[in-house]
Amino acid sequence: MGFFAKPLFAALKEQGVTVFNKTTLNDFMELTRDYWREVRATVQEKFRSDCNAFIPNEAKIPLSEVNMHMPARVGDYTDFYSSKNHAFNVGCMFRGPDQALKANWTYLPVGYHGRSSSVVVSGTDIRRPHGQTLPTPDATTPVFTTSKRCDFELEMGFFYGGPSNGLGNRLDINKAEEHIFGMVILNDWSARDIQKWEYEPLGPFTAKNQGTVISPWVVTLDALEPFRCKIEAQDPEPLDYLKDPKFGQYDIKLQVFLKTEKNSRRAATYYKQFQVHVLVNATTTYSSYSFWL
Repeated sequence: MGFFAKPLFAALKEQGVTVFNKTTLNDFMELTRDYWREVRATVQEKFRSDCNAFIPNEAKIPLSEVNMHMPARVGDYTDFYSSKNHAFNVGCMFRGPDQALKANWTYLPVGYHGRSSSVVVSGTDIRRPHGQTLPTPDATTPVFTTSKRCDFELEMGFFYGGPSNGLGNRLDINKAEEHIFGMVILNDWSARDIQKWEYEPLGPFTAKNQGTVISPWVVTLDALEPFRCKIEAQDPEPLDYLKDPKFGQYDIKLQVFLKTEKNSRRAATYYKQFQVHVLVNATTTYSSYSFWL
């Protein structure tokens, strides 16, 4: 019956439906979590060291010979401001410590809709951007130049999966986890000097256009389950539509290594609340919609 012989995929095969003979995982993402789990279980069984299943040599390709690609076609995404330390530090950069965190930050998942055209796979070169900046702290007239203050944020991103909610339909937080296909590591690039000049009154624009880099591997929530942990209660208490009876996070340790010429358990809001808040006005969401934390 082929590689995927368990009931759900066997039924798809009988219907003539295929999802893996594509260049991205989008069609697979559009299925439900039951299908995702069946595939994960099948792959684990087939590749166990004690498994007797015959895996043909042509299915075994050394990682060193593989060119990694984007896991999905990203049609849209939302970038969230979830870490209090990060939000405060960036706020100080633009507004000073007294106005670093706005009053709404403790009540809702603060975010913005970004551009998906420059979301690229890990290993893609990112060029230093050009834009308008103020040449000195007391200047009032900008100049057009290359950014002198580029940085990137190490983040986690996750893909929305399953059937579309459909325009006009909100998402219940109790069902949010069923629509998280998986998570990726993400580096989000910014040009802070350009951002400081342009961000008022409508927020980030060209300062965030140069690139967002994601890992080619998508890790499912089932694979992350051993790392689930409780976190400190949200203060103030979230509004009813954001209250989650399974409130918790994942204890994932991330590191950044920098090579130069010279040389996330404290999120205030979290992944399920991000989804629910994006859909509070019932916008349409579809598989591969992405969220940055």
